Amino acid sequence: MPILGIIASQNRPRILTVDYLVIAGGAGGGSGVGRGSGGGGGAGGYRTSSLDVSQSAALPLTVGAGGASGGTNTTAPGVNGANSIFSTITSTGGGGGGPQAGGSSGNGSAGGSGGGTSSTGTGGAASPAGEGNDGGTSPAGVTTGGSGGGGASANGANASVNQGGAGGNGSASSITGSSVTRAGGGGGGYSAGGAAGAGGTGGGGGGGADGTGNAVAGTANTGGGGGGARVGSAGAGGSGVVILKYPDTKTITIGAGLTGSTASPSGGFKVSTITAGTGNVSWA
Repeated sequence: MPILGIIASQNRPRILTVDYLVIAGGAGGGSGVGRGSGGGGGAGGYRTSSLDVSQSAALPLTVGAGGASGGTNTTAPGVNGANSIFSTITSTGGGGGGPQAGGSSGNGSAGGSGGGTSSTGTGGAASPAGEGNDGGTSPAGVTTGGSGGGGASANGANASVNQGGAGGNGSASSITGSSVTRAGGGGGGYSAGGAAGAGGTGGGGGGGADGTGNAVAGTANTGGGGGGARVGSAGAGGSGVVILKYPDTKTITIGAGLTGSTASPSGGFKVSTITAGTGNVSWA
């Protein structure tokens, strides 16, 4: 090969194939007043595949925070979760659960998975498509429960009279070497005389269990949605996570601003799990 060709070959960026699981922050559940119940928060967007990257490049990475709840005995919706990012891949934060105040309705918000709703409202859509599922709906009436927030593998369950809808179930991944389910939706709140919706598998928080009971927050680093509530406190969304799998001949640098750890499962790969922060990663 001519000398110039050798130099050009040496200067080409080395390409590394990285398997990724990028989950955004889950949303908070909506709050309720009186006989009304808030909807469960939607799970954070869930994206998993592989990506070819330049191993020496500083690649941006962010782990999305969970959204705040609608509070206690208020008419406030849950707050959407924050996006998670790895290089060119963005997962969208979950959609907040809708609030309830007396006979008024509060729609769930759109997000990676959509938020559940209070009575007469509409569940939030999974938007953009492909990252999760829609929040459930609720029938008219101030004594209906809140519906469940969407999860990575299923829509949130619809509410019924006095019964909160369950959060949609999350999806399982074996990127770490064992199967773990993440990104479950939050359950809808209880209304007078009924029962709360359960949280979706994969970190979704259950709805408020009785007239003054507090809902459960989504589990940290699963992107689970928080539960909705009536009178009691709604649950906050769980933070997201970014998990990266790559050949064990490579060494990752997890930059300042990020919190993470690296393990070496069998099979010739390392797995780095980033649990918080914003910064850059690179390989050598």
